[in-house]
Amino acid sequence: MTEPELPTAPKRRVVLAYSGGLDTTVAIPWIGEKLGAEVVALTVDVGQEGELKGASQRALRNGAADALVVDAKHAFATEFLWPALQANALYQGVYPLSTALARPLIARTLVETAVASGADTVAHGCTGKGNDQVRFDVAIHTLGPGLHIVAPVRAWNMNRDDEVAFARQRGLELRTGPASPFSVDENLWGRSVEGGQLEDPASVPPEAAFEWTGHPESWPHEPEEVRITFAQGLPTHLDGRSLDPVALVRELNARAGAHGVGRIDHVEDRVVGIKSRETYECPAALTLIEAHRALERLALPRDLLSFKSEVERRFSDLVYEGLWYSPLREALQAFVTTTQSVVTGEVTVRLHQGRAVVVARDSEYSLLRPELTTYGAASQFPQELAVGFIHLYGLPNQIAYARRQAARSAADGSDGVARAVLPAA
Repeated sequence: MTEPELPTAPKRRVVLAYSGGLDTTVAIPWIGEKLGAEVVALTVDVGQEGELKGASQRALRNGAADALVVDAKHAFATEFLWPALQANALYQGVYPLSTALARPLIARTLVETAVASGADTVAHGCTGKGNDQVRFDVAIHTLGPGLHIVAPVRAWNMNRDDEVAFARQRGLELRTGPASPFSVDENLWGRSVEGGQLEDPASVPPEAAFEWTGHPESWPHEPEEVRITFAQGLPTHLDGRSLDPVALVRELNARAGAHGVGRIDHVEDRVVGIKSRETYECPAALTLIEAHRALERLALPRDLLSFKSEVERRFSDLVYEGLWYSPLREALQAFVTTTQSVVTGEVTVRLHQGRAVVVARDSEYSLLRPELTTYGAASQFPQELAVGFIHLYGLPNQIAYARRQAARSAADGSDGVARAVLPAA
């Protein structure tokens, strides 16, 4: 299926979600040639530090009529990462959704920019086999239903070799740096790495694929402990120091990443119906989720924790599948928010040799009462009541088992052995 034909018009304006990479670089002249349109290259800063360097200047030199950079790091952290953290969001229990969480914000900024600049078309560099095309297109259709969408790589069915040849033919300036077989996407919450030998699930990821977590030989031999303070489910301090959300995530990425925390090697199910091997580095995300879960276990009752785990799974699926702006995601988030009023306290996490392990936690809302749990002389637990509780707790099983035994006895003519034992009147 090809992209729908769009009417051409003099000086048609297209706002392109521009990352500075190969896909969006070749998209600039492609849009100009195919649609006769001028391109506004829009880069949304969600924490991809290395990828931003010189991106706008390259876009202009490669033919963009304008190049904009929107600093969205704070909005990304507070409007997307923090709700996901409160929901302990992990797709298929593994992936903290770093790329998936950034897409609805980029799409929203793309729509806002198009409306403000009078453009009737937006564009992105997604392929036809990935998740991001779904996330972008669904969000754009939802927030800007009157906008046309152009996806040059998908419409052109281009592979990387074709794109490189296209760029060379037109003398495009590409991002400089060491040659790499990997495709990388970064933001505050994580780094995703694809391509090359990583596509083969039987292949061990080479150390060259990792950047935030370094080489195992460089991991410190001694553990490091970090104290994370939470207020209503949101992290506010590291080791007693108040930090804004962006600074907090960045510092924890550096500290946990130095110990090798955050490596993820995952075979996941894409929205389009295929499986793929994915490699991620998410030091801060995994550390914070581990700490947040530990605090919730201290402050929330068992039935609420159990039900919330079901909500977390569905919430994670919706984010991964590009449905951030759905009523269901908003409703689930509203439920999660109500659970966080007592998730306040401090958690100590030990970082060492690729692991982030909670070693201490404390909360004024703790449901753990020492006078009930202690085995010492201060115990106030009424142990004498346990016998009656156990009898009533197991009574349904007793009765059901006795009934089954009686039925089997009637069928084979033998006398049943187990009978329900009822308490004396």
